[in-house]
Formats: sequence, C-alpha cells, structure tokens
Amino acid sequence: MPQPATTATPLAPQAAPKRRDPEGRRRTILSAAAELIVESGAAALTHRAVAARAQVPLGSTTQYFGSIDELREAALQQLSDEIDEELANLEPFLSEFVNDPDRAVAQFLEYLHDTRVLQADIALMTTGVTDPRLRPLALRWFDRLTDMLAQHIGRERAAAIAVYLDGATMHAGLHEQPLEHHEITRALRALATMPVDAGPPPSASTTQTTADPPQERS
Repeated sequence: MPQPATTATPLAPQAAPKRRDPEGRRRTILSAAAELIVESGAAALTHRAVAARAQVPLGSTTQYFGSIDELREAALQQLSDEIDEELANLEPFLSEFVNDPDRAVAQFLEYLHDTRVLQADIALMTTGVTDPRLRPLALRWFDRLTDMLAQHIGRERAAAIAVYLDGATMHAGLHEQPLEHHEITRALRALATMPVDAGPPPSASTTQTTADPPQERS
C-alpha cells in the first residue's frame, strides 16, 4: 500500500546576523563618559561606570579607549566642541557689543540656563586647573571669545570681559541661577568702555633725569 506523500515543513528563516557597528559603539561609550563628567566631574570617571551608563560590556570601554585618561580626554574634547557651538551662536552679536550689548547678554543667559552646557563648562574649567595637559581645552572658550571681541574693543577690554564671563559662569553653577540680565549688561558696558593704559611706566633704571649736573667747586 503506497504511503501518502509528505510535505516537507519549510525551515523558519534564520535571523540575519547582527551587523557590528564599532564606530556607533565608540560614540555610545564617549557620550556616556561625557554625561558622567557633566553629572559628577571628570575625576569620578571609571571604565565600570561608563560601561554601565552605555549598557555595554566592561571590556568594550578598554577595547576602544586604552586608558581611563584617554577616555576622559576624548569626552572632554566632545564637551568642548559642544561649548564651541554655543559660542558660535554668540558671535553674530559681538560686532554691536559696545553700543547694544543686550542681544549678546540674552544669548549668554540662554547658555547659562542650559544646565548641561553650564556644567560641562565648569567641568572643563575645574579639570584644566588640576590637569595641565587638558588646560588648552579649558581655555579654548576664553581664548576664542577674547579673539572675537578684540576685533571690536581691543584685547585688554576683551580679556577683562572674558574673565568676567568665566566668573559669571561659575557663579551660575554655584547659585543654580545666573545673574540678572541688567547686572551682566551693566558690568559688560563698564568693561567694554573702560580706560586702557598705554603701557607700564618706564622702570627707574631707564628713566633719564633732566636735572642740572652738579656744579664744580671753584
């Protein structure tokens, strides 16, 4: 008696192997490190904490970054790049800074109200104080702002304003509230128009006297 033909059950399609994305994983690790620096400071960064935040195996962090110092530096570089973008938003208002600083102050206050950017800036400053290798990253905002303002008000006034704004940034972080618009505007107007000394007075050794020479006794 012939057996009924059996129909072969089709095999279920196998899932395609997950495509590796090394660069994507590196970005994830870097972003996690940057967030941890913003929250807890650069000194608190560890491979374990970063792996947990990025939800990746612990070995991944050392695979892409040979040391915690390398990872910290890369994360701070990313934060510095973000702060540069905020500074670029301020640049269009600097040409009218002396006569009308209000728009520049409004833009700066928007920056200070962005908690993440504010804390990133403070993290860069504090790291630059304790780690000379990373100091150029911490000074990049100050140097760029000074260069941009110097075109309009001279370098001495520009540096004074950059110092003041660094202080206003730290003040906002410590008080969890920035200074008022009118307070910053008044200070910046004064600094932008302050008298600028032509230079230090000559030293005593180079000062030429015009006194008459002593008379010879007869």
